[in-house]
Amino acid sequence: MPSALISVDEYAARVRDLLGVARPTDVPLADADALVLADDLVARVALPTFDNSAMDGYAVRHADLAADGPTTLPVSADIPAGATEVAPLAPGSAARIMTGAPVPDGADTVVPVELTDAAQTGAAPAQVTVAERVAAGKHVRPKGEEAAAGDVLLTAGTTLTPAALGLAAAVGHATVLAYPRPRVLVLSTGSELVRPGEELLPGQIYESNSVQLVAALTRIGARARALNLVEDDVAAFHARLRDEAAGADLIITSGGVSAGAYEVVKDALGGSVEFVKTAMQPGMPQGCGLFESTPIITLPGNPVSVFVSFEVYVRPALLAWMGVADTERPGFVGTWAGAAQGSPVGKRQFLRGECDVPSGSVTPVGTPPSHMLASLARANSLVVIPEDVDSVNPGDEVEIWLLDPAL
Repeated sequence: MPSALISVDEYAARVRDLLGVARPTDVPLADADALVLADDLVARVALPTFDNSAMDGYAVRHADLAADGPTTLPVSADIPAGATEVAPLAPGSAARIMTGAPVPDGADTVVPVELTDAAQTGAAPAQVTVAERVAAGKHVRPKGEEAAAGDVLLTAGTTLTPAALGLAAAVGHATVLAYPRPRVLVLSTGSELVRPGEELLPGQIYESNSVQLVAALTRIGARARALNLVEDDVAAFHARLRDEAAGADLIITSGGVSAGAYEVVKDALGGSVEFVKTAMQPGMPQGCGLFESTPIITLPGNPVSVFVSFEVYVRPALLAWMGVADTERPGFVGTWAGAAQGSPVGKRQFLRGECDVPSGSVTPVGTPPSHMLASLARANSLVVIPEDVDSVNPGDEVEIWLLDPAL
């Protein structure tokens, strides 16, 4: 490997070390979906918090029901869900009760209304006839059936789901201690760039990098914001970042990091960002460091290079920042089903692929050049060719990373 290149793994570790891990914070439940718990979730109350009815029906003492045949009992109370003061059940009587309502002291069984002669609606009757004896304890949800106060319900490291958030609310939590969503500022540079929808002049192109980066960041749970385009001017670049970077956890730029003239990112950040060449294709030129006190990652400008760089370096580092333990793309070792194709020795190559997941085979989509965005949009996977491999041939085993549409 040429000495000027650093390995993919070494540079990925630098990016991960730059970001580190976020400081956990109390997050409202409404904003915590898909975040990672930073501490165990402990029940503040029992679940359920009191004995309650699983059915609309009649709360009774099981001993008051005849062993065979119907039983008629006077109705001594009417208990709706939400009742906070419930008198004990007198022996030899029944209480009409609704689903979720507290079971009165003395009662140990609920008879569903369907097994009685009572109507389901209207005022409670003076008496009720139970058609048949049900099992003792039937249709009563006992206090603490799922958890007692103080029980650990979810352990640190759990990724929160809608059901997990519902559980947190059910045991009294309004917030959870979790790793927050990163606030990421995205900036594309280049005087040739024009916003989509505007008129193109000769020599101009539509800007697409910030669109795909914001979408990719949002998909992993980040709060991403794209700045307006910045022309190739060092002073304008610095001024814009200073105006916008406050409150960001990370800045990502695209473009302006190659070896030619007018590389505004390198010119503006050369004192605080280390620019390197990585042993990767596409996406060789990279940079990371600090803008003042904010981590900044500088990506190349070609759109496929931006995508691959995000997948290899940015995505796993940000997931680790968010407390995610497994930051790797799902994938497997499959079979190359395309034609024989060369690969640059000394560089880890990432090819766009169309993977047939059931068979485990993958064929190439498009060609390797880093400006071929249409083929990237059709791909459902990346195929990883190691640094020491000079070609891939039909039937060869290859590492396949599945992208989101394939899941």
